[in-house]
Amino acid sequence: MSRPTPEPRTAYRHFRAISTRWMDNDMYGHVNNVVYYSYFDTVVNQYLLEAGVLDIERGPVIGLVVETQCNYFGPIAFPDAVHAGLRVARLGSSSVRYEVGVFRNDEALASAQGHFVHVYVDRANRRPVALPDELRAALSAL
Repeated sequence: MSRPTPEPRTAYRHFRAISTRWMDNDMYGHVNNVVYYSYFDTVVNQYLLEAGVLDIERGPVIGLVVETQCNYFGPIAFPDAVHAGLRVARLGSSSVRYEVGVFRNDEALASAQGHFVHVYVDRANRRPVALPDELRAALSAL
């Protein structure tokens, strides 16, 4: 299997600026790998909130992460600015594969990129459900 290469900003449809924090740096002087997954969560869930298709507390349908992966190409460290790019790579009947590029400051190529898959389930019984029409429309825009 060949190693992925960093993609340009133009490969993504939506962006969210995220501030790095002092505590994000690890003992090696760069943002710890686990923090990148919080960038993924932030760009996806903020998009869903702003689109009005995520009710964190009472929504009858919730997305559960069932798969995640990230490739790292270059370091990011506090006080860098992070720009998380978002796109939808696959939209299924009850699932979606989000792909995220993480860009350092104004750099043209991703410092990291990866994906996660949400399976949408009924909040009460945790069984997969069809994506609600409003959610599908918001995701189709990506």
